[in-house]
Amino acid sequence: MEVLRPQLIRIGGRVYRRNPIQEQTYQHEDEDDDCYQGLVECAEESCEAYEVVQTPQGFRCTVKAPSLLYKHIVGKRGDTRKKLEVETKTSISIPKPGQEGEIVITGQHRSGVISARTRIDVLLLTFRRKQPFTHFLAFFLNEAEVQERFLKFQEEVLEKCSMDHGVDSSIFQNPKKLHLTIGMLVLLSEQEIQQTCEMLQQCKEEFIDDISGGKPLEVEVAGIEYMNDDPGMVDVLYAKVRMKDGSNRLQELVDRVLERFQASGLIVKEWNSVKLHATVMNTLFRKDPNAEGRYNLYTTDGKCIFKERESFDGRNILKLFENFCFGTLKLNSVHISQRFTVDSFGNYASCGQIDFS
Repeated sequence: MEVLRPQLIRIGGRVYRRNPIQEQTYQHEDEDDDCYQGLVECAEESCEAYEVVQTPQGFRCTVKAPSLLYKHIVGKRGDTRKKLEVETKTSISIPKPGQEGEIVITGQHRSGVISARTRIDVLLLTFRRKQPFTHFLAFFLNEAEVQERFLKFQEEVLEKCSMDHGVDSSIFQNPKKLHLTIGMLVLLSEQEIQQTCEMLQQCKEEFIDDISGGKPLEVEVAGIEYMNDDPGMVDVLYAKVRMKDGSNRLQELVDRVLERFQASGLIVKEWNSVKLHATVMNTLFRKDPNAEGRYNLYTTDGKCIFKERESFDGRNILKLFENFCFGTLKLNSVHISQRFTVDSFGNYASCGQIDFS
């Protein structure tokens, strides 16, 4: 990280920087303490976005957060909470582990309560970003015709290209799970799942119905492309998805959904536009049939891990199947899908959806 270009965290219209820490790290040093020390406000002016209530004892503010993140506010032996309370001259009440509720901040001075609230928000966002993705917004592309054509593609690739380095049946997608991802989500409670459902419904009412005309979008899944720069060492091969009428309506729809969810904080901003694609081959499947692309590179507690993968030579596949047609279908629903789950049809389980018609 460059000193003049620190990582920026945006919360409620305000910008905070996370400073690099030039300290020796000890084996038993607590990660939460490091994170707390590295979070610095860029501005000290009061934030009107927070609802601070005046009480007979002073001031009070509440923070909604999933119970899974409480431990990061408490810290090891309660050190993070104590440090927050001392530095902001407040008292911070946090529900017990496993109990849902609100974090309550009280203090004699409004500025101290706001300062504590701001620091808690930054801590929550920082540790939320370390959690593995739990859900994703997607269109399902697993209609019967597409599945049949995908299996034909797999059969022909293995027939004609199985001698190419790294090409075997283990790296093909499960045809029942073919999908187009709009964005990845970290949903840590039932309340957050409900919030996502409500946000998706708002998108439908505000612009999806206008773009779709209240009808399914007819798309074509055709042509293949690869993710990296060297066709001789490919890790992900995908099929391209486009509107059959040649319009830009699908791209506009998914980009506006992505923008709305990024603005709400439910999706971390990484891209400005959605790549319209469906993964058909992925080398992560070689060792783990349940792997899910780059989003699988985390342990269950959110720590990033390195996963070895053996690339494959995709040059002949790209040459022979460049324009392969996987079929056409009508997209009528956006789903909130849960990772590492399977429904009765072999697809990802859906926690909610909106329909175009």
